[in-house]
Amino acid sequence: MADTRKVASWRIILAFALDMLTAFFVLGFVISRLFGGATEGGFSLEGAPALLLFVLIVAYFVIFDKFLSGTIWKRVLGAVR
Repeated sequence: MADTRKVASWRIILAFALDMLTAFFVLGFVISRLFGGATEGGFSLEGAPALLLFVLIVAYFVIFDKFLSGTIWKRVLGAVR
């Protein structure tokens, strides 16, 4: 039997925004440390490291949604279907 539970749309939108920020900053800092893009104020990525960050952010959403029943913030906010 399919789970037809409704989730408030504000939770889904907020979870997506928080997941984007989390993935961007965490993965961005990790990539900048590995590839030398760290700056005093944070990080600056260009070229291949920036493309890698984009790919890893997409992979974050795909892997967490498909294999782990939702992203980190979806689970925290109860926006998992």
